[in-house]
Amino acid sequence: MSARVCLVTGASRGIGRAAAERLAAAGHHVALAARSERAVAGAAETLNARRGGGTVLGVTADLTVASDVERMFGEVERALGPVEVLVANAGAGVAAPLVDTTDEQWQRLIELNLTAPFRCVRRALPAMVEAGWGRIVVIASVVAKRGESQVSAYTASKHGVLGLVRAAAAEYARTGVTVNAVCPGYVDTPMTAETVASISERSGRGIDEARQLLARRQPIGRLIDPAEVADAVHFCVVNGGVNGQGINVDGGAVQS
Repeated sequence: MSARVCLVTGASRGIGRAAAERLAAAGHHVALAARSERAVAGAAETLNARRGGGTVLGVTADLTVASDVERMFGEVERALGPVEVLVANAGAGVAAPLVDTTDEQWQRLIELNLTAPFRCVRRALPAMVEAGWGRIVVIASVVAKRGESQVSAYTASKHGVLGLVRAAAAEYARTGVTVNAVCPGYVDTPMTAETVASISERSGRGIDEARQLLARRQPIGRLIDPAEVADAVHFCVVNGGVNGQGINVDGGAVQS
């Protein structure tokens, strides 16, 4: 595959950073976006030293702000050209009993996990359709396919974004653009570390024990490596016959 212009959101750490590294290693031009200027600059600098020939760009953006989404795309287009591969990864979670979940927590997760990907997909599609080629990959979650206790807002937002992926894939199937989701289980990332800390605080268990609780929820008995999720993202980019799918990377927790 020739070098493509890729935009990865939430790319300063975790799954987003691993996906950016995978695409850069394949020789693509990669723009990394995140809220923290310092974090995204550091990630871009590291990635630039490892790249496989393409250009690396760091962009700061808060995707819950509509004008930031437009500015982000504009910066990438001016520096690299139209976005041909979008990896919508930025997201967050919160754990709380449903009755204790506040309106503010609910709204924050809907904005970041559902509305922000919608805005990015909507902004990326016209140029992809005009070119007759494009790849959109949204990082969802296995809880996009099942309910899970204590994470009602997160689960609802991920169900919603998988619905967005399926609808977009059906609508644009004949344009040369594919739209897929990657649905990880518990991945060894800073976000999971925050979940582990929350479990430890609520349950009184030690950090290591809380981490093992999450690992044992997956049949393989361990957390998923971010690179394993990045490989699934790359698969969606190189295989144009895959469209409208939610690809599980969860060690067999959800069989579909």
